[in-house]
Amino acid sequence: MPTHFPIEEILSGCGKCHAELGFDFTFAFQPIVDFSKRKMFGYEALVRGPQGESAWSILSQVNDHNRYSFDQACRVKAIQLASELKLGSMLSINFLPNAVYEPAHCIQSTLQAANKFGFPIERIMFEITESEQVQDVAHLTKIFEYYQKQGFTTALDDFGAGHAGLNTLASFVPNIMKIDMELVRDIDTHKTKQIIVKSLVDMCCQLNVTVLAEGLETQAEVDFCSDLNINLMQGYYFAKPGFESLPTYDW
Repeated sequence: MPTHFPIEEILSGCGKCHAELGFDFTFAFQPIVDFSKRKMFGYEALVRGPQGESAWSILSQVNDHNRYSFDQACRVKAIQLASELKLGSMLSINFLPNAVYEPAHCIQSTLQAANKFGFPIERIMFEITESEQVQDVAHLTKIFEYYQKQGFTTALDDFGAGHAGLNTLASFVPNIMKIDMELVRDIDTHKTKQIIVKSLVDMCCQLNVTVLAEGLETQAEVDFCSDLNINLMQGYYFAKPGFESLPTYDW
């Protein structure tokens, strides 16, 4: 079982990020596979309670007072756990865009954690979380552009659902676009979804964006996405999230 590093040592230099959370949390890790290469692309860190409680049990405690602290603490703890678990591929971290008031300053704890725990920044991917609406798309564009320049990978999560859509994509181009699970559910038999996803894949090809299909649960869904040349995949078909562990998939 991984140890729990006192993240206050890293966050203490930031006034906005030093608010007391009032709760503890940890992570489960879900594999992201490169189906074409038959290997792991990486793992997404999914917030959980210290005893494996749901993400909602933690996210429901995030408010305007502790939002900055929570966002920064998530980055540090995810990197720490990934390092202790000897993750040798990509680590995907969800972040709260409204908690980043200045990209260059707010990335410092991430850089310090990566250095402290020996985790290369080129193996860190930042996803826009679906849990809150982006209040300022121009500011989000500034964040993503800065992160990309620093060597991080960027991803637009749950594309086709919630707050992620074409207007957001028109403002900035991420490295990876994650197609929402509702668009790939039963895609092998759903003509409308097939047309939509095929169009998204073609669009991303022209934009030089890598497509990732999430929420895959059946062999038929996997095969159809593979036929569309979607190589990155994620879902229960491959593995459920492992609590403070890195599940594997038997090819």
